This record gives sequence, structure tokens and C-alpha cells, in this order.
Amino acid sequence: MGWLEGDVALITGAGSGLGRALVDRFVAEGARVVALDRSADRAAAVQAAHEGSVVGVAGDVTVVEDNERAVARALAQFGRLDTFVGNAGLYDYGARVADTPAEALSRGFDELFAVNVKGCLLGVKAALDALVETSGSVVLTASLAARSAGIGGAVYTASKHAVVGLVGQLALELAPRVRVNAVSPGFMRTDIRGPRALGLDDRTLASFPDLDELARAVLPLQFLPDPADYTGHYVQLASRANAAATTGVVVDCDGGFAVRGMGPPPG
Repeated sequence: MGWLEGDVALITGAGSGLGRALVDRFVAEGARVVALDRSADRAAAVQAAHEGSVVGVAGDVTVVEDNERAVARALAQFGRLDTFVGNAGLYDYGARVADTPAEALSRGFDELFAVNVKGCLLGVKAALDALVETSGSVVLTASLAARSAGIGGAVYTASKHAVVGLVGQLALELAPRVRVNAVSPGFMRTDIRGPRALGLDDRTLASFPDLDELARAVLPLQFLPDPADYTGHYVQLASRANAAATTGVVVDCDGGFAVRGMGPPPG
């Protein structure tokens, strides 16, 4: 029996990368899942891969009605909602303020924050009544960039600091009925896109040919994790049996980046 046996989760950004890995892991742990993704094709594909356990919903996390529709689908299909996982995100690929035209910077900020921050907030709002009914939980995706400079640009870094702020504030506001936590993953190979306003909507981390070498050079654990390597933390935080006393916590899983300090690269 899995840690999430009988639970129902709503996962955003669920059609690829870390989101898809989370769907696969939650199902393996006994959960049924509503997989929200902006691509109808990806939403359909993840549903087809887990027929009967997953419902794919095409929608935009920045739109109130799409979040509400995903929650309604969970209640209609599965009768309850136990966990909201706010995972959809954009990455700015280290866009530097000095090198970015002011108008593009303004539009890029609005676009990225709408997904990374507002998407989490709207998802929690849409799910809240259902989560109160089940004494459920929220798990958000933060980032190594929430603690370390140089992982992304100023816009992405600020957005992930904002996610950490949401965790603390929502954990206080929603107690005692709903627990709120986050996971801060480090490096991984994924197809996360960037803001269209910055010309980054077709760029992906998976296209970086030297990402494995970079991870080995800067991480004490000396390997590039797969998205699936991060999913266990989400499962634990979602599990009532294993995280009943945990709220307002951000779990860092950075391959040892934080303890490397100024020492030489491992090797």
C-alpha cells in the first residue's frame, strides 16, 4: 500500500518534466490525480498513460476559471480533493537586468510572475474549500533559486522567493485544517520554458548539452538528478501519516549545493 492510498491530488504543469514525474509517482503511491496542463495534447497523454487513475485537464493556471474547473473535475470524477500541488512554472534562463530592454523586462516579469506566483495562489484559492473538507494539504514547487543567487535571473529568483513567502503566509492562514509546504528542487533536465516576452518560449533546459557536466562540477553529489528523483519529498509532504505535524516548511533538495561553500569543485 502506498503513502497516498485513496487520496486525490490536483497537480499543475503535469504534462511534462517534474509535473509528469509527480503524476507518475502519486499514482504509484495510490493516489488518483487531476493533471492540469496548458497543452491539451500533454494533458490527454498523461491521462492515457494512467487510464482510470488520472484525468487530464487543459487549462491555464493564471486563469481563475481554469483552476476552478480543474477542482470541479476532481470532485466530479473522484469525489474529493486531498492535495493541491502548485508546480507549473516558467524560467528566465538567467536573463540579466542590464542586458534586457526595459519593456521586455516589464512584460517578462508580468508573464513569469503570473505563472510562478499567481498560478499557485489561484490554485490554492480554487482548491481551498475542498481541502478544508478533507483536512488536506498544499505542496508548492519552489527552487534552489529561492535561496541562492545565480541560478536564474532576477525575475525568476524573485518569483521563487515569493513562492517561499506564500508558503509561510498560507501555512499560517490555513491552519489548522490545511497544511502548506514546498519543495525546492535543484538542477534537473526538463523542458521548462521561458516567458514569450523575453523570447524564451521555445528554450528548454533539456537542450543544454553540458548540464550533466555542470552538475558534476558544482554539486557534491556529482550527478544530475532526474525529475523523478525529487518526487519523494512531495509524496511525504502530502502524506497525512508521514507529515501530519509539518506545515510552513520548504524542503531543499539541491544535491549538496548549499554545503559546497567556496571550496573547490568535487572530483
